[in-house]
Amino acid sequence: MTNDHSTPGVASGRLSSAQIGSNFSELHPPLSDHEARVAADRCYFCHDAPCMEACPTEIDIPLFIRQIATGRPEAAAHTIFAQNILGGMCARVCPTETLCEKACVREEAEGKPVIIGQLQRHATDRLMAQGGHPYTRAASTGRSVAIVGAGPAGLACAHRLALHGHDVSVFDARAKGGGLNEYGIAAYKAADDFAQKELKWLMGIGGITLEYGMRLGGNLSLETLRKSHDAVFLAVGLAGVNALTIPGTHDADVNAVEWISELRQSRDKTDIPVGRNVVVIGGGMTAVDAAVQARLLGAETVTIAYRRDKAAMAASEFEQILATSKGVRILYNAAPRSLASGSITLARTETRDGKLVETGAEITLPADQVMRAIGQALEGVPDILAVQDGKIQVGEAGRTSVEGIWAGGDCASGGEDLTVTAVAQGRDAAEDIHKNLMGKG
Repeated sequence: MTNDHSTPGVASGRLSSAQIGSNFSELHPPLSDHEARVAADRCYFCHDAPCMEACPTEIDIPLFIRQIATGRPEAAAHTIFAQNILGGMCARVCPTETLCEKACVREEAEGKPVIIGQLQRHATDRLMAQGGHPYTRAASTGRSVAIVGAGPAGLACAHRLALHGHDVSVFDARAKGGGLNEYGIAAYKAADDFAQKELKWLMGIGGITLEYGMRLGGNLSLETLRKSHDAVFLAVGLAGVNALTIPGTHDADVNAVEWISELRQSRDKTDIPVGRNVVVIGGGMTAVDAAVQARLLGAETVTIAYRRDKAAMAASEFEQILATSKGVRILYNAAPRSLASGSITLARTETRDGKLVETGAEITLPADQVMRAIGQALEGVPDILAVQDGKIQVGEAGRTSVEGIWAGGDCASGGEDLTVTAVAQGRDAAEDIHKNLMGKG
């Protein structure tokens, strides 16, 4: 990372450890039993369940909420985990406001949906706290599958394959598993080291081994994996980060993904450098997470500059409101034009005839630190795999152009920057791999 204590205006420890700890407390504290049952009682248990249709993992939401309402949160957790084995993390980070809760009949009628995400957390946390693992692995099939990437897609695939009795080897380039859940999500969304606790719990199924420091295209060969395993599932994510292709330079031009990763791995976050005046370029969840956390670390001004209008912003309305509630300013129709030491110049834009154009107006902002959150790119994938629009081309259930290789998550075509979507793709690929290995596909 280029921002260090020698960069003017950038410093760590702007706030005390106690203040930072308070700032990074959980966004939504857990519900009590009484709160959960009251919230569950608001559900109409719709027979057509539009909330369930909106869930990428197709959890039976009315069923699990009814189970909570009748005092059976553990049963509710089983209903959730049957479809989404990472239901605990998804309950914390899933943009429910644009998925299940947006589809809720209560939202349509009253503007206040059933709090499905918090109820899901109530159930999953309850079962996980009991210890052990709720599933028993099937008898060994004698077949082995290699999975590259220990993020949501890879872990969901690994668990489902192990459940079916296959031996699974998971390889990851980093020092810890969890992928996006461990390294890429805002700290206030996944507090108390939850990603690692969930990983340990998931591994309780047995039949899964994890190897770290193994990078595809580096010390890990796809051809070797194909020879030593019966199938391969790629869930490598998007490791590359796009650069700003504009004139000028900035001493604190920061990769927002890397900055969030370092923040997530920090013990108390007082060692993470942040500017007094921070500008974040981008309009997605990474941009919001970086901007909000910069404020929580003590930045005096934080601005998100997004080149299109509010309606086009990838970050949800809820996330945009969250950012502004923390003191982040969002500049819409502002595209980066040039960099200079201590500042950034933005060009004002508008949409004309469906095309984004610059208006000729400019604005220059003070910026001790400029964070790039403008998209990531695929890296390390062998040429034998077909690539479409910068991602591994996949068909039904994640099948790639090469027989015996599947892919899912952010690295695959159709993948979104969502934990829940990655889980669904990993799970579905596992079922397809299982059918093929057992001669049923």
